[in-house]
Amino acid sequence: MVLVVGDVIDDILVRPKGPIRPNTDVDSEIRVSPGGSAANFACWMASLHTKVNFVGRVAETDVDKHANNLKSFGVKPHLQSDQKLPTGSIVVLVEGEDRTFLTDRGANKNLDVSLIPDELFGNLVYISGYSLLSLQPIAIAKLIERSHELGAKVACDPGSAGFIEDFGVKKFLGALSGVDILLPNLEEGRLLSGEDRPELICGFLSERFETVALTMGNQGCAVQGGEGFLRLEATKAEVIDPTGAGDAFAAAFLAMLGKGESLEDSAAAGIRQGAIAVTLSGGRPAPTLRS
Repeated sequence: MVLVVGDVIDDILVRPKGPIRPNTDVDSEIRVSPGGSAANFACWMASLHTKVNFVGRVAETDVDKHANNLKSFGVKPHLQSDQKLPTGSIVVLVEGEDRTFLTDRGANKNLDVSLIPDELFGNLVYISGYSLLSLQPIAIAKLIERSHELGAKVACDPGSAGFIEDFGVKKFLGALSGVDILLPNLEEGRLLSGEDRPELICGFLSERFETVALTMGNQGCAVQGGEGFLRLEATKAEVIDPTGAGDAFAAAFLAMLGKGESLEDSAAAGIRQGAIAVTLSGGRPAPTLRS
């Protein structure tokens, strides 16, 4: 059983059909769908037939909408209701393999992790890095400590290099204290470590975290843990939308690791699922992949 704690968002996905021109119209494909890194991860994890509890916070008027959507993926939602702030929203501007995010955290900023009951904790607690940026460090520290007391490993995806830089790298690393498994992308890894090469990034971070999985897009991934440092090549895929690829990788990697599989096999599974994710529009599994 996995407990996922973090962001749930309304994604506004914008894919321009030509160059963006200031002060005039650009023909575009625009789609609104439920998202959020933590919620997307929960859906990918549930698609692997894992029992998933999800804790997040949305506007009072959106609780049923987001709860029903999460249930359709096999996730058990435990959504807090916010009477003041709207549900968080992100405009995702997709240009090829590049994405620009325009973010309003909304109700995510008021998530109260102290309200999570003990029975929702399982073998793994997954915390979205965005939560570290929104909540008080003491609240996250208590959640990590409580997870360990209840026998769970703690994994975290840092979430956003831009937000980390604004938050402060040293402060962010401090907020990660106690996390067992870190899953940064290459940009986040470079920022957190001050290093450039994957082996140096993983080496630096592995001094602080038991296991590190560094995702690098079409360059594959690098992992470091009890089996040492490993680097795996990417699986070729036609990229439709890279949104959610990191969440898909993390779900398969952690699911395999939780079953006692090797670091290499777990990373290979993550790469395969990440390759599936980039062929889909949006950040969640296709209906045929749902539990």
